Amino acid sequence: MKIGVCGIACEKCPKMQHGTCPNGSVGCVARENKFCAICNCAHTKGVSLCFECSEFPCETTKKGPISFGYCQYLAGKQ
Repeated sequence: MKIGVCGIACEKCPKMQHGTCPNGSVGCVARENKFCAICNCAHTKGVSLCFECSEFPCETTKKGPISFGYCQYLAGKQ
């Protein structure tokens, strides 16, 4: 199972299921990506997953796709 940089299993992502993922079968990885602020942020900070960042959750993760409250819960910051 592939996990996107945001933490969602790629196989469950609506864009992947509908064949409209801008990264194709690779899924969302940390890289420069004009379609995804989360991918850009992770790339800039040198992490593979948002959860690896010391600033997680942040303003970028508030944009989704995972609810911000859940991100706070995962980070133990709620």
